[in-house]
Amino acid sequence: MITKDDTAERAAYWPVAVARAIPAALLALAITFSANHSARFGLIAFGAFGVVSGAVLFVSARRRLGSSGVRSFFVAQAVITAVAGVLALSFNGGGVRLFFLLVTSFAAITGFLEIYSGIRTRRRFVGSVDWIAVGVFTAIAAVVFLLVPPAYTQTYKGPDGVVRVLDAAVVSVGLLGAYAAIVAVYLLIAGFSAKWGTQATPGIAAPPSSSESETTA
Repeated sequence: MITKDDTAERAAYWPVAVARAIPAALLALAITFSANHSARFGLIAFGAFGVVSGAVLFVSARRRLGSSGVRSFFVAQAVITAVAGVLALSFNGGGVRLFFLLVTSFAAITGFLEIYSGIRTRRRFVGSVDWIAVGVFTAIAAVVFLLVPPAYTQTYKGPDGVVRVLDAAVVSVGLLGAYAAIVAVYLLIAGFSAKWGTQATPGIAAPPSSSESETTA
């Protein structure tokens, strides 16, 4: 059965997931609809995301995750995200190597923190599975960014006959947009599932159906 504590837990958790999805969705849209995938654009886009996402997570964690037992880890995650964003905005002319450094560091550290928070609260808090999933997405993003050579460049001829250049900046900014889109969609689904009660609460068994009750009786 759904208890009063479960309802309060869901009510505290779902706005956090939805609020976190918004900056990620905006980052994904900005990258998708921009023809400029340069390192400077990537640093500015990631910087804006980092500052906004860090602020959202900091406020949300302080106000709504007190009962989770891992609020301090999300506060730390928020600070790291915001610092990475400030550095990206401050040094937006730093080139593709700085972009790789900041995005990979952000993804590796925050991914680990989120996975740890999910594992630590497993079967005890409604958001634990979501945190593990988002942490895994973020950690995978860090690995993928590490696999892209910063000096990568490839020329190709498009369908219109124009010769274009595909380099590390274009690839990595595109990957950042894809990561942001995945996280945004996942968090929106997770948040609204928790709000509408369709997300299973860890450690709480589902109530028996009417047919099962009649059979037992």
